[in-house]
Amino acid sequence: MPVSLAQAKLNTTDDVDLFVINEFLKQSWLVGNLPFHDAVNGAGAGGTLTYGYNRQITQATAGFRAINSEYTPQEVTKQRFSTDLKPLGGSFQIDRVLDKVAAAAETEFQMKNKIEGAVAAFNDAIINGDTAVDANGFDGLSKALTGSSTELGAAAGTDWTTVAAGNDTAFAAIDVVDELLAMLNGPATALLGNTKLLTKLRGIARRASMYVSDPVIIDEGPEGTIRVEKFGNVWIVDMGTKAGTNTDVIPVTAKTVGGQAGNYTDLYAVRLGMQGFHGVSLAGQPLINTWLPDFTTAGAVKTGEVELGPVSVALKATKAAAVRRNIRLS
Repeated sequence: MPVSLAQAKLNTTDDVDLFVINEFLKQSWLVGNLPFHDAVNGAGAGGTLTYGYNRQITQATAGFRAINSEYTPQEVTKQRFSTDLKPLGGSFQIDRVLDKVAAAAETEFQMKNKIEGAVAAFNDAIINGDTAVDANGFDGLSKALTGSSTELGAAAGTDWTTVAAGNDTAFAAIDVVDELLAMLNGPATALLGNTKLLTKLRGIARRASMYVSDPVIIDEGPEGTIRVEKFGNVWIVDMGTKAGTNTDVIPVTAKTVGGQAGNYTDLYAVRLGMQGFHGVSLAGQPLINTWLPDFTTAGAVKTGEVELGPVSVALKATKAAAVRRNIRLS
């Protein structure tokens, strides 16, 4: 049965688990709302953590036929894919001397930052994951969409450098976003980009009266409220930076496209769901596990850990995700 972190929170009573889930929810709307198919059972005493599925590649056709003639047969094309679930997280260490000073505060501080790193690493894998580069990860959207029918602009750039001027180029940019959303085989759930591109997108949405920003309360307190944004009915999600760096998950790259030099980036659209794009996790197991430092046993330095998974992602239909390559920002 599919579950998301936002749903898992409703069934959580342990204070530590609730704190950890809230921190994940505050860090990323996508990580908090991505549905996970908890289907992998670890058969063979954990020897395999593989999730196999069919990805729909083409669409069905139909048409008229003449009397006394047959329809031209055509079948929808599917392709078999599999992905291996991998654990993602990190650890930290605290000296037991701090247990006599401020162990709780230091543990909370380290745990918050480790969760931030885990979210950043997961967002990075969702976009840039490539098992040919990192065998410990999984394949992400960029690899899945390369060369597909829903990859737009791979050979020709799209100029957004003058959008901020508020002239007709802003409306042309809306057409670009609408074209991207129209590539999906159903209503899009979210647009995924980086800070620089989404700043442009917000301006576009405001000019078209399509921008929505609402507060969402994750937990009590001033840090428990986040703002969520929409382009019409589609969530706007900033994928942030890679773990431990200031490098954008979806980069802005200086290059020449179609003879035009500039700084280019990509914009993704996804439709979340069990027949679209979703996460994969172990059957009957929690999505997140934590281990707090135990200062009651021998040893000067104690270790805490947070772990998501093991997890992976699956794209059930090529048209459940799309990408507009090479949007020129400057």
